[in-house]
Amino acid sequence: MGIKLLIADDEDVICKGVAKYLRLHTDRFSKIYEAENGEEALDVIYQKQPDMMILDVQMPIKSGLDVMREAAKAGIRPITVILSGYDEFTYAQKAIKFGAKEYLLKPVRAADILTLLNNLADEYIGKEETVKEQSEAAADKEKENPLVSEAKEYMKENYASSLTLADVAEYLQISTGYLSTLMNQNLKCGFTDYLNQIRVERACCYLEQNFLKNYEIAYKVGFNDEKYFSKVFKKIKGMSPKEYRIKER
Repeated sequence: MGIKLLIADDEDVICKGVAKYLRLHTDRFSKIYEAENGEEALDVIYQKQPDMMILDVQMPIKSGLDVMREAAKAGIRPITVILSGYDEFTYAQKAIKFGAKEYLLKPVRAADILTLLNNLADEYIGKEETVKEQSEAAADKEKENPLVSEAKEYMKENYASSLTLADVAEYLQISTGYLSTLMNQNLKCGFTDYLNQIRVERACCYLEQNFLKNYEIAYKVGFNDEKYFSKVFKKIKGMSPKEYRIKER
């Protein structure tokens, strides 16, 4: 299975240069996302949930360390490499504290970054995949339908858009009726209910940040109406977005 990677750096030459090099020299990464500031990086983390990320320490809006801290608070902990022009022990110490696996100083060659990423993937993701495969083999009879698994992944990647059952069915090249039946059988809920669950979970991450207003969060996670967003949120979480924000604060 391919690895999802986020590269976040406000220096466009580094961000796009490293991304281009990786795309040309390896097919290990199924997705490579780019972000030019800390807020964009968090958006990608919440929406795409990358397996690995390269973060610059000093970025506009939020630093790389802020990004690590807030992602961890939301329960998302990608394998992280910190890339920085600051050769200071305190930065490295904080990065390690927040879970960074490596701390690289600029300038660094893209080839060296690729080697490091491959080594980290072998060490961490390789082991996790082995455990996952063994677990799936042991519970093979209870394994959900592969089409449903693929539908779930597609929905988690595209929930922020105006996603419909027909869109997912077209992506899977099956009928809407068949997809609806599969989802009800495997997930015990319909397409809309599952999509709303994804959106509400992502909304919780933004509410915990306490950075965006409710209507902004509603639009970010795919709702076109703030009142409907609040209604769905309360149905799933048992409290309003405002109450959840206060509780988490």
